[in-house]
Amino acid sequence: MQPTISIPKHWGYPRFALDQRTQQGIILGLQYYPNGTELAEQFGGGWCYALMPHKNSDELFHFQESQIQPLSPQELFTQITAEIEFYQRQTSILQQQLAAMDGGSTNG
Repeated sequence: MQPTISIPKHWGYPRFALDQRTQQGIILGLQYYPNGTELAEQFGGGWCYALMPHKNSDELFHFQESQIQPLSPQELFTQITAEIEFYQRQTSILQQQLAAMDGGSTNG
């Protein structure tokens, strides 16, 4: 069963999704500050997102929904293609290491 998140109807739906890639980074979390609350006065009402600038970052930044820019389809394609190529190279290296192990164990 898929996990479900219920959002009260009077909140409005978030514009961005968890794990979505944006100009500012990858969305790791989101929270809502209801209008008329102290948190909304302090941080701004509506959705706030926690983003990691890139996959290997140890930093986390917070943005309001209006500060986030989505990637264009071409930018998204480029990012995903680069990540696939990276993992294909890593897989090839690991396969070579396994082949070297097999070759070394049969000779000994």
